[in-house]
Amino acid sequence: MLAFLRLVVFGFLILSVIYVVVSFWSRATRRRKLEREWEATGRPGDKETYLTEGMAQYDRSLRRKLIVLIYVVPVVVVAAIIYVTNFM
Repeated sequence: MLAFLRLVVFGFLILSVIYVVVSFWSRATRRRKLEREWEATGRPGDKETYLTEGMAQYDRSLRRKLIVLIYVVPVVVVAAIIYVTNFM
C-alpha cells in the first residue's frame, strides 16, 4: 500500500510539473502566433488590445481545456495496467 501511495504522490507531482510547462508553452505559442498575425494584417489597432482579445479567446478554447488530459490519460493507463495484471 505504501508503494502505491508513493506512486500516486510522485505521479501527481510529475504530472503537475508537466502540466505547468505545457500550459506555459501553449500560451507562449499562441501569443507568438497572435503577434505574427498582427504584423501580417498590417497592424490593425493597438497591439496590446489585439493580443488581450486573442488570449481571451484562447482561454475559452478547446485546446486549453484539452491540456487537462495530461492528468487523465496516465491515470487511465496505469489503472488499466493494474487491472490487466491482477484480474486477467
